[in-house]
Amino acid sequence: MKFPVPQTLRHIASLLNCNYVGADDFPVLGINEIHVVTAGDIVFVDHPKYYDKALNSNATVVLINKKVDCPEGKALLISDNPFRDFNLLTSHFKPFVRSSVSIDPSAKIGDDTHIQPNVYIGPNVQIGKNCLIHANVTIVSDAIIGDNVVIGSGTVLGGDAFYYKNRPEGYDQLLSCGRVVIEDEVHIGTGCTIDRGVTADTTIGQGSKLDNQIQVGHDTVIGKKCLIASQTGIAGCCIIEDEVTIWGQVGTNSGITIGAKAVILGQTGVTKSVAGNTTYFGTPIQESRASLKEMAALRQLPKLLQMLKEK
Repeated sequence: MKFPVPQTLRHIASLLNCNYVGADDFPVLGINEIHVVTAGDIVFVDHPKYYDKALNSNATVVLINKKVDCPEGKALLISDNPFRDFNLLTSHFKPFVRSSVSIDPSAKIGDDTHIQPNVYIGPNVQIGKNCLIHANVTIVSDAIIGDNVVIGSGTVLGGDAFYYKNRPEGYDQLLSCGRVVIEDEVHIGTGCTIDRGVTADTTIGQGSKLDNQIQVGHDTVIGKKCLIASQTGIAGCCIIEDEVTIWGQVGTNSGITIGAKAVILGQTGVTKSVAGNTTYFGTPIQESRASLKEMAALRQLPKLLQMLKEK
């Protein structure tokens, strides 16, 4: 998330009531998770295992729980609880806005787009031309929807990311301030849930078609012309490249990549990244022909055991 206007290191430190390393006027442009940070962003880190990764990332400001050597050209914010303070920045620059109307006045809706009854459209949502939004759809703030998009009844775009930190007293949620971006010609079925990015975008690419009851986790990017069948669950931070076909009841681990034009057969568990132009099946995932051959061989096992006994 980029701030509405650039901030200074001193101002950010004053908001968090923390010490800092760097010039008072060091520019701070936004906050982002480590996999999407760019120059000017703040990234947070609260475990020594990840210090080097954060300090060497594209972020130029590191919110960290220990004073360390500051890399050249960067700045530090020293906090006793970076997770908490990252949430404080989210709440300050992107606070939750209560709604009292079904369609927020700031929403922009294109020509020939039809909105069915009982739809909620939040602040700063943009919907393109010639779309059809069926009844009881919820579109949370800042979502961007292209032209010729169809969204089925009961679907929710922009729910919070499933992102928690385990504390002795319970779980702390990392607040979400990202968006959902739906490109042109996308069809989304009934009862789907597409979570917004924690700080960036969850994206459904042009021409992709999603069946009913599909979950797409935060910051996942689905490419163009993908076909995804019912009851598929895609975890956060995944990359589904163009023209991938995913059949029913598939589940994925977070952070995996599925290569272009891959086919994932039903009830497969995508436990790792896989290359494109191949059909896969099974849990853990493997090339489908190998998996089916193994299953066929296992069916012969009782017969083979009986033959051994007879000998």
